Amino acid sequence: MDDLRELFELTAAIAADFYETLPDRPVYPRASVAELQAALSAPLPEHGLPARTVIAELAAAVDPGLVAEASGRYFGFVVGGALPASIAADWLTSTWDQNAGLFVLGPSASIVEQAAGAWLIELLGLPRHASFGFVTGAQMANFTALAAARHHVLAHAGWDVERDGLQGAPKIRVVVGAKRHGTIDRALRMLGLGAPTDIVPVDAEGRMLAGELRIGDEPTIVCAQAGEVNTGASDPFHAIADARDVAPNAWVHVDGAFGLWAAATDSLRHHVDGADRADSWSTDAHKWLNVPYDSGLVFTAHPDSHSAAFSARAAYLIVDDEKREQLDWNPEHSRRARGFTVYAAIRALGRTGIAELVERTCAHARTFAARLEVMGAEVLNTVELNQVLFRFTDDARTEAALAAVQAGGEAWMSGTVWDGRPAIRISVSNWQTSDDDVERTLAAFRELAPA
Repeated sequence: MDDLRELFELTAAIAADFYETLPDRPVYPRASVAELQAALSAPLPEHGLPARTVIAELAAAVDPGLVAEASGRYFGFVVGGALPASIAADWLTSTWDQNAGLFVLGPSASIVEQAAGAWLIELLGLPRHASFGFVTGAQMANFTALAAARHHVLAHAGWDVERDGLQGAPKIRVVVGAKRHGTIDRALRMLGLGAPTDIVPVDAEGRMLAGELRIGDEPTIVCAQAGEVNTGASDPFHAIADARDVAPNAWVHVDGAFGLWAAATDSLRHHVDGADRADSWSTDAHKWLNVPYDSGLVFTAHPDSHSAAFSARAAYLIVDDEKREQLDWNPEHSRRARGFTVYAAIRALGRTGIAELVERTCAHARTFAARLEVMGAEVLNTVELNQVLFRFTDDARTEAALAAVQAGGEAWMSGTVWDGRPAIRISVSNWQTSDDDVERTLAAFRELAPA
């Protein structure tokens, strides 16, 4: 145990050292692929090494190639940081090593998920009876929700997809917006539904034009969106739900990877008004809730369809139908106990802290937009949430400015293509982002991308 305690103390010191370097560390690493390969690639070890040696050498070798995603100046891909309480809970999750597949494998893990799930339903303004599951990220959350939708609409049409598969099943019509996230299409492929059958046009900010939405008599799944990945705009949920309500067999899913968190605030909730009328929802905890990867969340308003799509029983499994068995709500059997980090983050922040975090990062986004316009940038979106989409006077300058700031190391954000032209996207979702981080990033653009 003395050796174990020394190992854990070393690990904690390395972790603390990393966080303390964030203000001065280049946000994107400068190590080359060859340098990292030289440090990490080696013949298969014939004999083991002491754990302290392994951890110390691993940390030293990977450090030059670490992206400072935990930094307040990382603005790429809607990536949150990790709250200290959630990091500590994540360490304990690994230490406790609970398998969250069944209640009998980890009663505490199961009950923590139930508590956190109830909190999340309340925070996000979802129906109190909604079911929930903890998955790896929005990709698997979309997959899980759409599997429940597939079951639901086919069962309504008299087809048992879990028993009979898709061969010979009624055709499911899948309706999406033109600016949906790629995880929707990928989930549809994994579910055997193929490409979307109907693509609804969108407005200048990527919102579905609900007036163009048509739902017929056939089994139909409509995929809406809370938070377009470039602009942060959300679809008109009331109009979409109204169209579903007069259809004989339709399901509305909301991909809310980050945008759904607007519902946790008083000032921004109106941007997702009506989202609670959907049939299912997906979001990430490792974005705006700022817990470590991997942590996705799925909810449905139809628990029976949700569990029917995933429930599994076998003679060797010890199940108790009086308890919540997690494998009834997830596409996994054995899995990490993700509920601990979510539980810790919510307790550490509380309702008011979560709202403040979301509102503060959105305020930073509005500051970015206003100041970039003064610098001569064209802001392409109405900054409703945490996304700032902009470009400079011409494509060459836009691409050069992005490359210069990325290479400079003071901040990092991603490029994108909007309406066929290069653009830059700033995503503010890290709890650590401060006014100083915003100023340092703007200074990098002034210095490295002058007019």
